[in-house]
Amino acid sequence: MAVREANVRRVVTSDHVVGWAFASPAVLLIIVFGLVPIVWSALLSFQKTNLLSPPHWVGLANYRALPNDPLFEQAMVHSAIYTVLFVPFSVAGGLLTAVALNRPVRGIRIYRTAVFVPVVVSTIATVIIFLWVFDPNFGLANWLLGKVGLGPFAFFTSSNGALYSIVAMTVWGWIGFNVIVYLAALQGIPRELVEAAEIDGAGTWGIFRNVTIPLLGPVTLFLVVWSSINALQLFDEVYLATNGGPGTATYVPVFYLYKLAFQGGIAGYAAAIAYVLFAVILVLTIVQLLIGKRMVHYAP
Repeated sequence: MAVREANVRRVVTSDHVVGWAFASPAVLLIIVFGLVPIVWSALLSFQKTNLLSPPHWVGLANYRALPNDPLFEQAMVHSAIYTVLFVPFSVAGGLLTAVALNRPVRGIRIYRTAVFVPVVVSTIATVIIFLWVFDPNFGLANWLLGKVGLGPFAFFTSSNGALYSIVAMTVWGWIGFNVIVYLAALQGIPRELVEAAEIDGAGTWGIFRNVTIPLLGPVTLFLVVWSSINALQLFDEVYLATNGGPGTATYVPVFYLYKLAFQGGIAGYAAAIAYVLFAVILVLTIVQLLIGKRMVHYAP
């Protein structure tokens, strides 16, 4: 009996039990708000339901209907265009800005903070700022463009320019995150390698191309994958800035499935779109990682 009590006491007071006791609230939240919705939405994708009345099992009918849905096709095309523009501009812009801020300049902390501020500003505030800046009649952007004889442009209210305006807004809002990550990586580059390149006669561009960029490969791969995943899940900015308009000019998959599920009462079909988008993101991520494995060098 004493041995059993000693064993129980040893288990209760062990580091593993204490660790799980501290982690259990977070684990419970992940299960309730993460895993359960994933499983539930998977089941919904095989049903016809409006989330209120009893569901009807329809099998793969929701998935079979997707190729014949012009709005779904349009939303996927918009998402592809947005991703192709957002990822290079945000990653390349973050790299160039980080290089510029990785210098011993007076007040450099202020500049670095200013670059990162848009990341912590709420999406609502960012959208309000850009709605004012891109206002077709009184916006700052058209006023500046008018000084050089360009415009006026409709920006968010133009069917041809609304999506590109969202690209500009989100690049401005997220470039600071890439800058901070790149800054940390730049400051981790061994000074000896740079000095060796300088001794060999390499100039600024040569050092940047042959030393800096290769050593930043793992960080660049991470940012490309991370930015791509976020770009394909674009929703907040579209919902707040254009509400999918004008017309359907800024429909993207997440916004479209939101409209279907919570405004159209077509939750099963919306869940099927969500899982198709998940498959696209998964395949794209795997391809990026496979390509990155061949092109990126990881220091031992």
